[in-house]
Amino acid sequence: MRLREIPDLYALPALNQAFVHRRPAEGLPDGGLSHPPRILILYGSLRERSYSRFAAEEAGRLLTWFGAEVRLFDPSDMPFPDQVKGDNHPAIQDLRDHAIWSEGMVWISPERHGQVTGLMKAQIDNLPLSLGAVRPTQGRTLAVMQVSGGSQSFNAVNTLRLLGRWMRMVTIPNQSSVAMAYKEFDEAGRMRPSGYYERIVDVCEELIRFTILLRPHVAQMTDRYSERKERGVSGTVETMLPKGST
Repeated sequence: MRLREIPDLYALPALNQAFVHRRPAEGLPDGGLSHPPRILILYGSLRERSYSRFAAEEAGRLLTWFGAEVRLFDPSDMPFPDQVKGDNHPAIQDLRDHAIWSEGMVWISPERHGQVTGLMKAQIDNLPLSLGAVRPTQGRTLAVMQVSGGSQSFNAVNTLRLLGRWMRMVTIPNQSSVAMAYKEFDEAGRMRPSGYYERIVDVCEELIRFTILLRPHVAQMTDRYSERKERGVSGTVETMLPKGST
């Protein structure tokens, strides 16, 4: 399944639990969907000491603690787009299956030469807008983050936002950019308490809330005139409203 296990999944030493909501979306309308939010996390570096992976693992721990079901994708054998004929590669197929399963995603890239890494872009490029009648990314929520070796920058997260819009995703307002990442993680790869860590907590809380709010309405929110016309399917406001609505 090409999933990476998150070490110490339930250990959150940098989190002050006195000031955090265990269920950030509690009280929000969920449309009768009671299962945990399904979140897929992608990161953009294969280095042994990868700070984007460390940040992804921290996000995964927080999202799990907030009640989500989390999958952390392992991109270690991800081919470039069009490298394999017909996209017939197990890493590509697994990534697409995980995307279809998901209700929201987190994309975390290092900034390299002022941009996202090739590995990050390769994963996104291997997710098509459509697979027959299935759209692997449309209507999913998205949180974007980046890590940098130098001063704080927003080039990578800005690009990830652009890509999320292109993939017809709903990117949440908050984001995280960790500067001088080598100072922010200890030898075990755990993030030290800091304002950067607190921002990742904020992003994860917000992603849970947006995912809970949006997921019951994805079909209605992504219903398009042009696609109905192409399929020859009529549509009216009344047919899209939930039962009992006026």
